[in-house]
Amino acid sequence: MLQQTQVDRVVPKYLEWLQKYPSLGALAAAPEQDVTRTWYPLGYNIRPRRLQMIARESVSRYGGALPADEATLRSFKGIGAYTAGAIRSFAFGERAAILDTNVARVLFRVFVGTGDPKSHRMKRHLWTLSETLMPARHVFDFNQALMDFGAMVCVARNPRCLICPMTKGCRSFPFDPGKS
Repeated sequence: MLQQTQVDRVVPKYLEWLQKYPSLGALAAAPEQDVTRTWYPLGYNIRPRRLQMIARESVSRYGGALPADEATLRSFKGIGAYTAGAIRSFAFGERAAILDTNVARVLFRVFVGTGDPKSHRMKRHLWTLSETLMPARHVFDFNQALMDFGAMVCVARNPRCLICPMTKGCRSFPFDPGKS
C-alpha cells in the first residue's frame, strides 16, 4: 500500500484492510468487488486483484501461508525481486536484500555517485551492493532503516545532507542534483 502513496493516506486503509481480511484465507474468499472497493482510493488498482490472486494461490497450494523461499515467492504473478526480498526479510526474518526506490537512491548516492541510476546495468550493480551490505543478523532492522533513511534524509529532491551521518564517505556529497 505504501508504494507511491503517502503514509497518512495509507494508515486508515491498512487498518480497514486488516479488519476485513485478517488472513490470506479471508482475502481469498472475499468477493473481488469488495477487495477493490476496500483498496480505493490508493491507486494502482491491479494490486488488490493481484493480492487476492496470491492469497487464493497460497490457500490452494500452500495451506493459506506464503512460502518463504525466493523462487516460489517469485513464481506468484505480481511478486518480483523487491517484494520477494521484503517478504523474506520482514515476514520471515531471512537474510534477503531489498531494492526499492529509496534504497536504490541511497546506495547510488553513497557508493556510486555518477552514471545513470535507472539503467539496467546500474540496477544490477545496486542489487549486488544491497546483497553485499546485508548483515547476518537484524536484517529486518537494517532493511527498514535503509528505506526510512532514503525516505527521510536522502530524499529525491533537496536531500538533507547537513544532517546525514554518511557524508564523509558519500560519493555524492556535496549533493549535485545533476548527478542523481
